[in-house]
Amino acid sequence: MNFQLRLDAESVEHAFPSDSLTVDPHTTVREVFLLLKDSNAGHVLVGQTDQIQGIFTERDALKLMAGGADLQIPVADVMSRDPVTLHIDDTVGKAITSMSHGGYRRLPIVDGASTPRGALKASGILHYLVQHFPAVIYNLPPQPHHKTQEREGA
Repeated sequence: MNFQLRLDAESVEHAFPSDSLTVDPHTTVREVFLLLKDSNAGHVLVGQTDQIQGIFTERDALKLMAGGADLQIPVADVMSRDPVTLHIDDTVGKAITSMSHGGYRRLPIVDGASTPRGALKASGILHYLVQHFPAVIYNLPPQPHHKTQEREGA
């Protein structure tokens, strides 16, 4: 089976999705920051456990801090609303397309009832690709197109 067939056949479950943290929309940004730090995570889903209303990511946090915003405001005020989601049966190829067209690094994964089941991260897709091409990836030189400035040797 070639690589293209795998992208169009394997579901996002094969691309190492992460578990997602879910917080209530009324949770303060300060509490979300502490949760992200304690969990070593880069995002939280915002909403009830059975429905996603938004996502709050590292990018949202940087924008918020750059603007000097109040950290006591509810996360619902600064989250990205109605995020693009992947269905649990969607293919890795569809996920890559959605991420590249939208510029996303994380996409929530939902089941048939729109219940959050995790999130697909760009690093999960990278790990998936490395599994399919380990010889190519692990044999690349640290700088593949390195050219010396001066001639070596005598």
